Amino acid sequence: MAGSVQKLLRRNAYSHVKNLLAKLRAADISSIMLEMTDREQRSVFSILMERDRQLAAETLKVLGLEWGLALLLQRSSEEIGGVIREMESDAAAAFISALPEEVAQEVLEQMDSQESSEVQELLGYPEETAGRIMTPNVFSLHEELTVGEAIQTIQTAQELEMVFYLYVVDERNHLVGVVSLRQLLMVAPTSPLRKVMTTDVITVTTDTDQEEVANQVALYDLLAIPVVDDSNKLVGTITVDDVIDVIKDEATEDIFYLAGVEADDHIHTPALTSVKKRLPWLIVNLATALLAATVVAIYEPTIARFSFLAVFLPVVAGLGGNSGTQTLTVMVRGLALGEVSWESGKSILLKEIKVGINNGIAIGIIAGTVAYLWKGNYMLGLVLGGAMTINIVVAGVVGTLVPLILKKLTVDPAIASSIFVTTFTDVVGFLSFLGLATFLLQYLPV
Repeated sequence: MAGSVQKLLRRNAYSHVKNLLAKLRAADISSIMLEMTDREQRSVFSILMERDRQLAAETLKVLGLEWGLALLLQRSSEEIGGVIREMESDAAAAFISALPEEVAQEVLEQMDSQESSEVQELLGYPEETAGRIMTPNVFSLHEELTVGEAIQTIQTAQELEMVFYLYVVDERNHLVGVVSLRQLLMVAPTSPLRKVMTTDVITVTTDTDQEEVANQVALYDLLAIPVVDDSNKLVGTITVDDVIDVIKDEATEDIFYLAGVEADDHIHTPALTSVKKRLPWLIVNLATALLAATVVAIYEPTIARFSFLAVFLPVVAGLGGNSGTQTLTVMVRGLALGEVSWESGKSILLKEIKVGINNGIAIGIIAGTVAYLWKGNYMLGLVLGGAMTINIVVAGVVGTLVPLILKKLTVDPAIASSIFVTTFTDVVGFLSFLGLATFLLQYLPV
């Protein structure tokens, strides 16, 4: 499909492109655009803006902030405001918060008072909280209604965005229960709503971290979760589609952090900005690498006498680092999903030690055999095999403890874990390999 659109664009057959896009959903259009060049993307977006701004808004939401902003910032503030007004308030708030301040203010001024008020209310909540990503227009029923009256209220509602769950409130808008459509249809119309509803409602507050919101929705298999304020008043709802976006964003953030890259550093970021974001992490990595180099320098006489030892240093460091990364990845994911806690850390540590011992012995035997066959000295094979075993076991221990400790200190484990783990595995690897070689050097060939 992308190829067909590209051919039509090259022929300047814009009317045909309009007709083709009109038959597609926003998700299909976004998939097509991701296969195009920047220029082609701008052309398609211009056609969408001209023909169907609502479809353009939906496409931007599917593309996400990174790609969506790159397209929006090519337009005037009037055009940006025109497409953002077609978005739901939570999506509009996300895009407006990412716009330059002057442009964002102009867009807000273009909205009617109610839309602007809703968006600014959402922007008043901290980033990455339930308040920022919730939909404030939430449908609710009064607890004094009967089931029949509740059904009639639903049928006459002007705007009813989702009815996965129907929230029940008292006269002061306090959330007192929840009821499903199925429950309403299965009981007599004269039954009081308060007798049918479930009072044990799973909720989040406006300041709940969005990652915790996603965990709650996943844990209880919810399609939506209500958001309440400090006094338990119903102020919004978060649906599963928003939670999916959160999970994607959090996963992307963790992956970026593990690589020492800021989450807002993307392909459209100016080169100088990317340098400023990445350089500090590289400097930290340089410092840790120099620490490992210091360990090697201590054993410089051993390396000078047995120069072939230098050949195996990358092997020891590389295997230790990769083993630590394996454990670290599992731990960071477990912490992010709430599967790992400080209390369960002991059993996890014991398990990773067992894994490290078994993997270490297996890799140590293989590496030691290769070293023996290569250099013809069994003691060299023993030294390398022993060092590999020690380093992989240590990698498992450090890969488990470092993220747990950082989490305990309320530091995101994804941010700094990889640096500590790599440093430990490099230092321990070099110490064990060169230390064993120095101790047993009289058995090594000159």
